[in-house]
Amino acid sequence: MAGGQPIQLPLGIKLRDEATFANYFHGPNDAVVAAVRDFADLQLAPQDSCLYLWGTEGSGRSHLLQAACHAVADTGGLAMYLPLDELAEESPALLDGMESVELLCLDQLDAVAGVSAWEEALFHLYNRLREQGGRLLIAAGAAPRALDIGLPDLVSRLGWGLVFQLQALDDQGKQEVLKLRAAQRGLQLSDEVARYILSRGARGMVELFAALERLDQASLQAQHRLTIPFVKREMGW
Repeated sequence: MAGGQPIQLPLGIKLRDEATFANYFHGPNDAVVAAVRDFADLQLAPQDSCLYLWGTEGSGRSHLLQAACHAVADTGGLAMYLPLDELAEESPALLDGMESVELLCLDQLDAVAGVSAWEEALFHLYNRLREQGGRLLIAAGAAPRALDIGLPDLVSRLGWGLVFQLQALDDQGKQEVLKLRAAQRGLQLSDEVARYILSRGARGMVELFAALERLDQASLQAQHRLTIPFVKREMGW
């Protein structure tokens, strides 16, 4: 994002509007969220030029990276979000010049781990960004040394900066996230109905959000509030 406007990549990658810090349920991750917020605040001097997040799928890694980009763009700064799982088949040459970005967010690092051309490009980008005074925010499913990265120098660089693990939410936390997302959609989701969705549906956050999206549409069409019988009927449970 540049001055609040998106920089266009070949694949037309865009940030999700709802992926903001205000919409992120902290749960057990208060310290991590605070660190990412500070890292994205261009008015604050960062403790290091690189911050690395890791955690299981559904822990909110992508949300936090996109929230950081939104925060920088809102202050007129220059930020870029790159989901490497969508770009792995592209040439790593697309990283050329990215050191000019004030905040560069690289998501799903796992997708290019073990690919020598990408590893070399990331290593040199890291060095250029550090020299330019930029900030690099990375997310992956495992800690740097646990990824299948073949370039030792890249592993060491990734471990130089701040490394945080995002803790997975327990059932109570997932329930609170569902209620937060429902409220943002103008839906009233009671504790009882939220618990029912958790007990009957898939338990991953991606699947839970998809279920909520489906229920939101059904509720609008039927002009019906979310009750257990309604959810049961619409979801086929």
